[in-house]
Formats: sequence, C-alpha cells, structure tokens
Amino acid sequence: MKKSRNMSDYPYNAEQKASNAPEYSVTELSMALKRTVEDTYGYVRLRGEISGFKRAASGHIYMALKDDKAVMDAVMWKGVAGKLGFRPEDGLEVIATGKLTTYPGRSKYQIVIERMEPAGAGALMALLEERKKQLAAEGLFDQSRKKMIPYLPQVIGVVTSPTGAVIRDILHRLSDRFPRHVLVWPVIVQGQGAAEQVAEAIRGFNALEKGGAIPRPDLLIVARGGGSLEDLWAFNEEVVIRAVADSEIPLISAVGHETDTTLIDYASDLRAPTPTAAAEHAVPVRDDLLYTVQDLDTRLNRSVRRMVSDKAQKLDGLGRGLPKPSDMLALSRQRFDDVAERLPRALKLLGERRQMQLDSVSRMLRPDLLRRDIVRTQEKTQELGLRLDRAEGQNLRQMRERFEATSRLFDSLNYKRVLDRGFAVIRDAGGKALSSGAGLKSGDGIGIEFKDAEVAAVVAGGPAPTRKKTAPKTKNKAASGDSRQGSLL
Repeated sequence: MKKSRNMSDYPYNAEQKASNAPEYSVTELSMALKRTVEDTYGYVRLRGEISGFKRAASGHIYMALKDDKAVMDAVMWKGVAGKLGFRPEDGLEVIATGKLTTYPGRSKYQIVIERMEPAGAGALMALLEERKKQLAAEGLFDQSRKKMIPYLPQVIGVVTSPTGAVIRDILHRLSDRFPRHVLVWPVIVQGQGAAEQVAEAIRGFNALEKGGAIPRPDLLIVARGGGSLEDLWAFNEEVVIRAVADSEIPLISAVGHETDTTLIDYASDLRAPTPTAAAEHAVPVRDDLLYTVQDLDTRLNRSVRRMVSDKAQKLDGLGRGLPKPSDMLALSRQRFDDVAERLPRALKLLGERRQMQLDSVSRMLRPDLLRRDIVRTQEKTQELGLRLDRAEGQNLRQMRERFEATSRLFDSLNYKRVLDRGFAVIRDAGGKALSSGAGLKSGDGIGIEFKDAEVAAVVAGGPAPTRKKTAPKTKNKAASGDSRQGSLL
C-alpha cells in the first residue's frame, strides 16, 4: 500500500534531492545539452520559410527558418554559402539539410545548414516571375531600348568562364566564320558571387576608353552552358539585369541551351539559343562574303559592258540621222575664205585713213600756232582778272550801303530813342511791360523806366487826373509802333 504524503514532506524531499544532485558548471551543462541534441537528432532535413536573412562580413549567413507555429535559428558557414546555386531571400521556402546543435553563448538551439535548396522548382519560378514583372514595369525589357548588333565588329568581348567548353566553342566558331579580335573577361558562372562578377565584367567592358591601350569591344557576348534552374540563377539576378540594361555596347545573351530562358535574355539586345549560335550572330561567314563580293563584281562588270554596248548602238543610230561634218562646215569654210580675201584690203584702207588723220593733227601742232594760242589765252586771262576786280569792288560797296541802311532803321526803331523824347516805360512787379492800366489795383508796385533812370512806384487810389489830348506835330514810326516794348507815356 502506497504511503500517503502531506505538505510537510515536500520541503524535506526537495532539500534531500538537492543535496544528492551532482553539481555542474554552466559550461558543463551547456555542453552536455549540446551533445545530447547532436547525438539524438544528428542530420535532419528541415522545411521552412527564410526570415531575417543576413550575410555577415565574414561570408557566413545567419537566418531563421519558420512555419506558421515555430521558428528555428539557422547558420550557414562561408564555404557552404559560396556553393549555393541561388540567392536566398526573405520569404523563400527552402529545404535545409544540416546538423542540429545548440549555441551555448545564447542558450539557443539551431541548425547548421550544409545543403539548402528551394522547396521545389515552383518556389524559384514564382520568385522568377515576380522579379520579371518588377523589372518589366521599370521598362528594362522594352524593345525601344534594344540596340542594333554591328554587322562586322572589330573587337568582341566575351563574359564567361575561361575553363569551360563555352569559350572554346565561341572561339572555334568565330575562327571558322570570320576571325576577330576577342577579349575574354573571366568570371564564375554559378554559385555565390557569380552574379556580381558578371555585372562587374559588363560594366568593365563599357568603362574602357575608345582608342585606349585595351581596345573597347564593339559587341559583348555573355555566355554559359546549360544547367538546372538553380545553376542558371545567377543570370536572373537583378544586378546582372541592370548591368545589361545600362550597357552602351550591344550585347548578345547565350545562357543555357535552346529551352533555357533567363531574365538576361529579356534585357539583352539579342538572345542566342546557344553560345555557338551567339558566335554565328556576331559575325557573318567570311567565305560567303567573298563569294558575294565576287558575284557582285562579276555582275557589275557584265552590266557595265552591256550598258556601254547599248549606249554605243544608240549613239550610232543617232549619228546616222545627223548630216556629214563636211557638209555642215562647207558654208562656214566659204565665208572664212571670203573674209580672209577681203581682210588685207580693209587693213590697207584703214591704215591710209589713219595716216591722213595723223597728218591733219600734226599740222595743227606747229610751234608758232601753239605760241599764238598761248598769247591769246594770257590776254583773255588778264581781261577776266580786271573784270573780276571791278565786280568785286562794286559788290562790296553795295553790301556796305545795305548794312548802313539796316543799322539806321534798327536805331530808329529802338524804344530808347522814344525815351529821349520824354516818354517812359511802365512795368509790373514781375518786370513785364504794361500796355494798359486795367489790371492795376491800388497799392500794386510798379517800375518806371525813364531815359536816364528807373524808379519804383505804388499805384494810388482815386480817379486818375484827366489830360487833354493833343495831336503830335509830327508822326514818328518809333512813337506809333513800339507796342512790343511797353506803354509810352
């Protein structure tokens, strides 16, 4: 029969158990738990959604895997992270294989991932489709951005792995069709860092200066062999797509086999189904060009000969309708002979006429005739000089008389001559001559100008004294017409 216990037994039992339990340090207990978890579970496959993705400066990856009810920390060391065929992102569902362990530094358990893959192709395809829509909305896939592929580039830049079969296929195909100068920018085409290297290579080719030590390519080829969706994932990364869209150099994408399609195919100027096909698109066939040039040269020579023959036949036909040159020149030849026969006689007659004219002029140029003309000219010049002196003296006398008459008239019209006869000029306070007293009032100041002085006066009140008007004995122009200078009293 089981012995009953009361409440007083518990403190005793707890103390007894505590005294009998072994003593651990924190480290010892943490390591014991670590060994227990690792030994019990070992390697596990864990399905969950990535959350809190973070890549440390050391290259290690830290994140959490979660479902709708629980969360587990996860870590992926640098060596494993570099082998991933895709870029982990928050929200992506993955299947992680690794070892379950604990992290004593934080009393947490976690999984150390040694292999990770998307949870089926559907997850990657969904991510791919979402990224495609995003980049298409930005216009990176528009046809208007596409550039023409040069017909015969001088320099071709190839971005690919230097050790794979892809570069050998491209070089071999270029050599067969039309050898060109090829620059290879070596990159890794799969795994961690592949997308960044491809983008850096595209930008590096575009940064080369024209005419520099390293020739700038006229055409770029980004190539990789076939593989799974995860293997080709680097060419779906946003950094690669933006580098392709920003490239000033025309670019051909040749990633995977004919059925493989990546986002770089939408952003490139031309998509080739295989790397070999990219080389075929890059250059024409040299032998075909030579054959075409030779054929065109043959056809051109044949056309020229046929054209010359046709023109010659047409010229012969037109020539038969023209008169003979001898007939066309007969009339002109006869006229020439006639003129040639008349020319000596005409020249002789002209010479005789000119000699007669010269003799007539020479008779007029005798010294005695020239001296007689000079004497006559001197006499005529002296006569004209005397007449000029008489005319000049007479003109000066007439001008002096008119000036003296004008001076006398001006002196007679001067109002001061009127003041000499006892008249005066009255001005108002502003100095304006008054011709009437109607505007004056008692107390207004006025000025009176006499013959020998000017005085100031004030208008007094009362009626002005009357004065008997007497007619002047003589009528003077200055007294009757000087209203312009002021009133004369």
